[in-house]
Amino acid sequence: MRTLAYGSWPSPIDAALAATHDGHPEYVGFVGDEVWWTEPRPTEGGRRTLVRRRVDGREESVLPAPWNVRSRVVEYGGQPWAGVVADGRPLVVFVDFADQRLYRYEEDGEPRPLTPVSPVGGGLRWVEPQLRPERGEVWCVLEEFTGDGPTDVRRVLAAVPLDGSAAEDRDGVRELTDDRHRFVTGPRISPDGQRAAWLAWDHPRMPWDGTELLVADVGADGTLGVPRTVAGGPQESIAQVDWSGDGRLLYASDRSGWWNLYRDGEPLCPREEEFGGPLWKPGLRWFAPLADGLIAVVHGRGSTALGVLDPETGEIVDAAGPWTEFEPTLAVYGERIVAVGASPRSAHEVVELDTCTGRARVIGAEHDDAVDPAYYPEPQIRTFTGPAGHDIHAHIYPPHNPGCVAPGDRPPPYVVWAHGGPTGRAPLVLDLAIAYFTSRGIGVAEVNYGGSTGYGRAYRNRLREQWGVVDVEDCAAVALALADEGTADRDRLAIRGGSAGGWTAAASLTTTDVYACGTILYPVLDLAGWGDGETHDLESQYLETLVGPLAEVPGRYAERSPAAHADRLTVPFLLLQGLDDVICPPTQCERFLARMAGRRVPRAYIAFEGEGHGFRRAETMIRVLESELSLYAQVFGLNPPGIPTLELTK
Repeated sequence: MRTLAYGSWPSPIDAALAATHDGHPEYVGFVGDEVWWTEPRPTEGGRRTLVRRRVDGREESVLPAPWNVRSRVVEYGGQPWAGVVADGRPLVVFVDFADQRLYRYEEDGEPRPLTPVSPVGGGLRWVEPQLRPERGEVWCVLEEFTGDGPTDVRRVLAAVPLDGSAAEDRDGVRELTDDRHRFVTGPRISPDGQRAAWLAWDHPRMPWDGTELLVADVGADGTLGVPRTVAGGPQESIAQVDWSGDGRLLYASDRSGWWNLYRDGEPLCPREEEFGGPLWKPGLRWFAPLADGLIAVVHGRGSTALGVLDPETGEIVDAAGPWTEFEPTLAVYGERIVAVGASPRSAHEVVELDTCTGRARVIGAEHDDAVDPAYYPEPQIRTFTGPAGHDIHAHIYPPHNPGCVAPGDRPPPYVVWAHGGPTGRAPLVLDLAIAYFTSRGIGVAEVNYGGSTGYGRAYRNRLREQWGVVDVEDCAAVALALADEGTADRDRLAIRGGSAGGWTAAASLTTTDVYACGTILYPVLDLAGWGDGETHDLESQYLETLVGPLAEVPGRYAERSPAAHADRLTVPFLLLQGLDDVICPPTQCERFLARMAGRRVPRAYIAFEGEGHGFRRAETMIRVLESELSLYAQVFGLNPPGIPTLELTK
């Protein structure tokens, strides 16, 4: 055991290791009795590949580089693939990121396009495909740009021929609905094939504010009848819909204040916990009906578990195992359930639960300790008290290194991590980016500030018209509480965040004196610009609820924008941005820096070509982590070995 100052502990977790393990499996599904899913490849340009697990347990990447299985619908994407067994062989359709066309893939063959490229705006995009081989079609969501602006777009349910006849012919795509609703999810077909159900919502609502559950009859000719609204509305968020095996409608609604499960309008398991979440991407699944009438569920309050719900008794039996978080992706086949789970000691893995035996096991993307797990952080789940006496949920990761202790003359530095969204949550899972700092002697505090999901609608609604206030206050309250109790050094506090978390970080640096420095990644900085055509369609009216109606409170938009208060920023900061970001575009950073001109505040701005919203390339993430650590080292007086020095300009 060595006695070394905080921030100078040697660690085997370097930036390259953290970057290589960034991202996790998504969108699990069955193709016959085989399990397939998408998986990131940070060292291959950040693409996502399609992985197949054969019946004998062999795991293989189906599509070589440069194929990138990822949709851009609503820019965040969603379920990008689907598959069935046809003539004894896998038949898979998927969306390729480069051109957003829908492709058909069959074993040992080259992918063949099913949809055309559009010359208009962002083109034609597809998400949440569902194969209907009996009709020779794929049913999915079509997002079609009608002009060059980010909001010149329409979304409908559509049927794409499987024979490739629409590959060069837009008219070959059959539209199933009109575009009366701005946003739709993919249709779920009833077991008898006679009804389809899907979700829809319109501006200015986001899907966690209010959605409508629509049902339409499916004609013998494959057309949809007039949709009727059977649940939901402006104040009720339905996160997912499906059908039970006997043809009853299942959905997750927050009408009680929590996303709970309902069957034909009746609650199945009323609890003050969540059986749904924020629908940022079409195709997220928190529940999946089994053939025997049971329902696989991802549920919890804060963290999530994988369980099996008996809808007749309301009882849930959770899967035994080390996992403390499950992603909103589920697939079922017979008695088998497949999900993606993780824990503070293991990264995300593909997990299979056999409902007959109750056995849960890892079947894909199995966690492998790249370093001694003694270097992993040891998180604490804590609840702090906010300025008005309300609860603030957080995960605290103290500095931890099995070979080092600090002298004890002062507490360690801490970095507050603000999650994105802001309608989202920081999960309690192993993150080597966090371990990169904690293993060197820098603590991390992940704050699930008011507005975060997982704690009910009332907690989520705390951020309504209070973005830039509640999130900033809650992060500061946690940071100061850690300092007051002697856990953190009051003079060595920092804040970092990406996207909406970047906004919180920037707003914190311009409105409080809590932090000595900050790291701001692909942020929102100027509300007026971001809400006036500078972002994509999904979030183009998000600020109407986060900040308030622009027509009624225009002054509030300038009052809260960090870009309007650049003169208040007096501490060093690092600004990181992807040049291909259409959600939080580079122009926001450029305007912010222009307003910093002439001010002698140490800062660094790094813009990455080829990166969008959220960094995916290994080389980018390596530079981000090393630059961030160098910032803290310079500001806090630390001496981490082997880290390139970030040049701060004034």
